[in-house]
Amino acid sequence: MAAPTPPLDQLGRPPGVLRLSLTARCNLACPYCCPDSHDPPELLTQAERLRLVGAAAELGFSRLRLTGGEPLLHMGLEELVAALRPLRGARDGSGSSGLSEIALTTNGVLLSAERARELRAAGLDRITVSLDGTDGASVARMAGLAGGAMAGEAVLEKVLRALDHASGAGFDPARGALKLNAVIARGRNEDQLLLLAELARQRGIELRLIEFMDVGNRNGWQPDLVLPAAEMVRRIGAYWPLEPLGRQAHGTASRWRYRDGGGHLAVVASISAPFCGDCDRLRITADGVAYTCLFASSGLDLKPWLRSPSAAGESLSGAMRSLWGRRHDRYSEERAEEHSSGTVTIQRSHAEMAYLGG
Repeated sequence: MAAPTPPLDQLGRPPGVLRLSLTARCNLACPYCCPDSHDPPELLTQAERLRLVGAAAELGFSRLRLTGGEPLLHMGLEELVAALRPLRGARDGSGSSGLSEIALTTNGVLLSAERARELRAAGLDRITVSLDGTDGASVARMAGLAGGAMAGEAVLEKVLRALDHASGAGFDPARGALKLNAVIARGRNEDQLLLLAELARQRGIELRLIEFMDVGNRNGWQPDLVLPAAEMVRRIGAYWPLEPLGRQAHGTASRWRYRDGGGHLAVVASISAPFCGDCDRLRITADGVAYTCLFASSGLDLKPWLRSPSAAGESLSGAMRSLWGRRHDRYSEERAEEHSSGTVTIQRSHAEMAYLGG
C-alpha cells in the first residue's frame, strides 16, 4: 500500500527527521548545553515512545535521532532500538512509510564495546559522538568538568575508546555510520580546530564543526562567541586544501572533501548561514513535548493523546499532523535578517538545549 501524502508546513516543508530525547540528564556539564541534573517528572514510557515514533513514521518522518541529555544514561536504549524494527520502512521500493534510519547522538563516555555491539545488533544504523577538544584542559573546559585537566584526560580517553568500540562493532566511518561532532566557540576552544581536524583525519572519521548557537537561556551566548563556519573552513583548508560538496536538501551540514584523500569535513552554520528554508525536523522531549524548532520557546504536550486519546478528541497522528501543518518557524533566518539590517529586536526565551536534545 502506498504511503499517505506527508503533510507540509506553512512554508511548504515536509516532515523528515524526528529527534526523540530519552532523558534530560547528562554525565557531563557542557556550558553551551547546560544539562539538567534530573529528569522531568513525567517521563514517557517505552510503550509511549514507540507510539510516538509510529505516529511520526505514518506522517512521513523517515529518520529517527535518539538524543538526550545523554541517551546512553537510558538503560532501555537497546530494547527501544530493537522494538522499533517493525517500524522500519520497506526496502523493496513500494513507497510504504517507515523508518529508513535510526541514529544516536552521544558524548561517548558510556559507550563500551559491549553496548556498541548490542546497539548494532538491535538495529542502530549510525552513531555521532561529540568531542570538543583534544587535550585534557580543553575537554575539561568544554565539558564543564570540575577536576581540571586530569578529569578531562580521563573523559578524552573514554571518548577515543568509544570511537574504537563503535568502529569495531560495525559502525563504519567510511560509510558515514560514525561521525564526530565538535562545537567551536571563539576564545574557548578555537585553538582545537586544527587538532580536531587532524584527529578525525587520522581515524578516517568525518568531523562536523558546529557554530556555538543561542539555544536556551543559560549558556551565556553572545554573537562575538561565534566562530563562523566559513572561517573554520578557511583555517583548516589552509593546512589541508578542501573541495566543496555542498549541503544536501534538508541537511544541516555543508560538506567538504580533503583534496589529498583524507576524508570529509562538515560545518553546521545555523548562525552565519541559516538553513531554515528546508528544515524538516521535529523534536520531542523526554516528557513528550513536541517542538517544531530548536529555538522555539514553547511546544505541544502530546501526553494527553498518548494517555487519554478519547478525551483528547483526535488521534495522536492527527494531533501531530495538525502541529506540523501550523508550523512556520524560521528563527535563524529572522535573526540573520535583523542582524544584517542593524535592527536586532529578537529577544525570545528558548527551551534549553539539553531538554530538546540539540
